[in-house]
Amino acid sequence: MAKDNKNLNKKPKVNPYWIYGVIIAIFLSIQLFSGGFGGSTGMQINPSQFIDYLDKGDVAKVEIVNKREARVYLTKEAQQQEIHKKSKPNTILPSVTPIPNYKFEFGDLQNFEKDIRKSIEDNNLDTVVEYETEQNVWGDFLLTLLPFILIIGVWIFIMRRMSSGGGGGAGGQIFNIGKSKAKLFDEKSDTKTSFKDVAGLEGAKEEVQEIVDFLKFPEKYTSLGGKIPKGALLVGPPGTGKTLLAKAVAGEAKVPFFSLSGSDFVEMFVGVGASRVRDLFKQAKEKSPSIIFIDEIDAIGRARGKNNFSGSNDERENTLNQLLTEMDGFGTNTNVIVLAATNRADVLDSALMRAGRFDRQIYVDLPDVRERKEIFEVHLRPLKKEETLDVDFLAKQTPGFSGADIANVCNEAALIAARKGKKAVNKQDFLDAVDRIIGGLEKKNKIITPDEKRAVAFHEAGHATISWMLEHAAPLVKVTIVPRGRSLGAAWYLPEERLIVRPEQMLDEMCAALGGRAAEQVIFGKISTGALSDLEKVTKQARAMVTIYGLSDKVGNLTYYDSSGQSEYGFTKPYSEQTAELIDKEISDIIEKQYDRAVKLLEENKDKLTELAEVLLDKEVIFKDNLEKIFGKRAFEKEEIAVEEEE
Repeated sequence: MAKDNKNLNKKPKVNPYWIYGVIIAIFLSIQLFSGGFGGSTGMQINPSQFIDYLDKGDVAKVEIVNKREARVYLTKEAQQQEIHKKSKPNTILPSVTPIPNYKFEFGDLQNFEKDIRKSIEDNNLDTVVEYETEQNVWGDFLLTLLPFILIIGVWIFIMRRMSSGGGGGAGGQIFNIGKSKAKLFDEKSDTKTSFKDVAGLEGAKEEVQEIVDFLKFPEKYTSLGGKIPKGALLVGPPGTGKTLLAKAVAGEAKVPFFSLSGSDFVEMFVGVGASRVRDLFKQAKEKSPSIIFIDEIDAIGRARGKNNFSGSNDERENTLNQLLTEMDGFGTNTNVIVLAATNRADVLDSALMRAGRFDRQIYVDLPDVRERKEIFEVHLRPLKKEETLDVDFLAKQTPGFSGADIANVCNEAALIAARKGKKAVNKQDFLDAVDRIIGGLEKKNKIITPDEKRAVAFHEAGHATISWMLEHAAPLVKVTIVPRGRSLGAAWYLPEERLIVRPEQMLDEMCAALGGRAAEQVIFGKISTGALSDLEKVTKQARAMVTIYGLSDKVGNLTYYDSSGQSEYGFTKPYSEQTAELIDKEISDIIEKQYDRAVKLLEENKDKLTELAEVLLDKEVIFKDNLEKIFGKRAFEKEEIAVEEEE
């Protein structure tokens, strides 16, 4: 019986469009046949030929149709004549009515009748003249019904569009604007990304992998009385792999995976966002167990009530309220897990972040040296590279780079190698790619005067000298005076990756940053605008020391940093005018003290600074080896090597 039921269910479905096609075909055939084969056959002649045939007595009957057309029926004798043999009707289908031999259209009916009477009288003929009025009943009927058919057809089309659901392209139709725009991924989809493709991020990967495990084997966790978490929020800087992790979940999970962006809920119509949230969770519950992934959730999850402005924000708040209700309200389904990603967790609403909605927050941080090596290995797979390429070296050369930046480095290196006509990508191509991404494109043809070039050379040599002589300053990689991007020169350093930073480390970095302006002062006795980016960096560091990290003795162990982001919307400072003056004076004192320190160091080593600048003017690019020849081995080199070995 079960098999019979299956066979019954497999009956072919009748497509309504076939029915419409059959009905139209019937109407056309009726229209065709209703005209009669007689009306559509008969040899075409002109009126003068007809009069000749009539005078000869060949015409048995003339049928005048609708006062404009004449149909001519010949006598039996005339049909046997050679001249009329071609006029014999050749019909495949039998016809009830006789078929005319000839037909033609005439002009004025009175003149035509007069010619026929005259010919009949003159030749004493017994030709019959008949009059007939033909009406195309079906054609007139169809013309009458056509407007109604069009109206009904348009109405059916609109109603079908309104009633059709689904997340695929439904949101694109004006009547499906309240439908979810989520894209569904399942085991049949083309998503091939897996956790193997996600390098680094071990902690985040483990958390996300556990979520997939919850849905695959729920009894493993619920047997001990635990509850499956309802949501996980991926938080981290741009390019660290939050969306990639979600793609890996879609590839690994053997459950339906709904993916969409936070902006997909936003529309110009009121109530659309909340409607789409309802439709999204309705689809997810129908296919549960399932996963919903909302990328860039800050588009709708921004905290409510932070300002007094209303209007456009009300619609976003309605959407957020609906999302809160769906995630943890009456009638929620525990078999739907929500994943979300954002790089602005500080602006999200606290109600969205609480346990029970997003039970866990997974921080996806910038990769460290070991993780960068793994990411490089993933992105180097498709490249034709030299076998001697040192991946550890590349990982150390890219501190602070995200996964997206590393992917860009690999791609840029391949493009540079291709531009140079190489067969494989080598170490130098990767270094050039890093330079291109950090500093911009080289502008060797930029017009620069000799005086300006000399000033830039001493400026960059000042940076290099100070960083070489201070313990906590970042070690130098290379210095160049070739214009690149918006800068006239640049120095590359390899900063130590620290988890905590001490005051002496920050002060050494500030002193090295001020080395460029200090060198101009020591050599030329005057300063220039070339130190803008250095001053900006130093001012930010000094302000952070005083107002954020509490590293100033005069201001004390205070911080005016607000991690909740509430202070962004305030118009008042969180300290008095006297404290503001103290903060400004302390920032200025810190910077000036480090500037004086840089000037003193450079005056003590003026000859070495000049020698380094001359080498830089000659070669345009210098490396660590050039500094070792002039200054000798760096005093802190052994300590750095020891630290690297411990790691």
